[in-house]
Amino acid sequence: MGDIKMFALAEHGVAELPASSVQVEKSLQALFEANLEALLGIRFLSSEHSTGPVHGGRIDTLGLDEDGCPVIIEYKRAVNENVINQGLFYLDWLMDHRKDFQWLVLEKLGQEAAANVDWSAPRLLCIAGDFTRYDEHAVKQINRNIELLRYRKFGDGLLMVELVHVPKGSRTGAASIAAPIRGVANVSADSATDPYQSQRITYRVANASVSIRDLFDAVGSYLTSLGDDVQTKELKYYIAFKRIKNFVCLEVYPQAGTVLAYLKLDPSIVPMEPGFTRDVRKIGHFGTGDLEVSMKTPEDFARAQPLFQLAYERG
Repeated sequence: MGDIKMFALAEHGVAELPASSVQVEKSLQALFEANLEALLGIRFLSSEHSTGPVHGGRIDTLGLDEDGCPVIIEYKRAVNENVINQGLFYLDWLMDHRKDFQWLVLEKLGQEAAANVDWSAPRLLCIAGDFTRYDEHAVKQINRNIELLRYRKFGDGLLMVELVHVPKGSRTGAASIAAPIRGVANVSADSATDPYQSQRITYRVANASVSIRDLFDAVGSYLTSLGDDVQTKELKYYIAFKRIKNFVCLEVYPQAGTVLAYLKLDPSIVPMEPGFTRDVRKIGHFGTGDLEVSMKTPEDFARAQPLFQLAYERG
């Protein structure tokens, strides 16, 4: 982290801002918990959450991310603290206590959030002023959804958060996600027993035409190519593309022959074009993002690319 510097621009030159990491026991945790949604796109649930007398631990921060996935956050306050193993211990506890977690979500965020908790991709976030090379090597060997985030405070009013490690397997493009989906067997039969099957991303990709699947794959591949920090997460109804937070959510609608993208952009800064862009701030939809982009052809995709780039940069 020593190679990252920040400077204040002044009329007669520049001045380097002093960098620091918060080492006081609770101040780092309090800073993040007070601003969890703005910083990480995570809704706060609990601080110092007890895992009970048998387990005998306390989870630093529990939350629910914008896709409805459970999140454990652990803060590394000392260089030699083994926060990764500790977090994995709590992650296993969480998977064994799903009902307890859902009751907590119900109490803090309400019935709808509790009913829609997605257990397919629980996350462990480890936050520190810095990580050792051994930390970064260790997480690469662990096939779990672990993210390492590094922070620095600059001067009195600036905080930088850097994504150091992307979970193994999360940078697969939409093309590789879609490939096994195409081979889904008995999709139509499944829909008879699951009334929501036709809305699921697996069903919709499997039933799209070849040209729409190709368009869907091309958009996904483009989004993952925007940067090494891009992660993809396949959920029930959409594919999320994220850095620290989602910047695009991707869906496909076979009957309409359309690939829809929901971008984390303010619709008021984008010209609305009927049939291409739409303000969905007051319209219910799957995924996150207030700007809808509708693509039916490669030409639509080409028009959408500057918007995708902007969403990535602001994400």
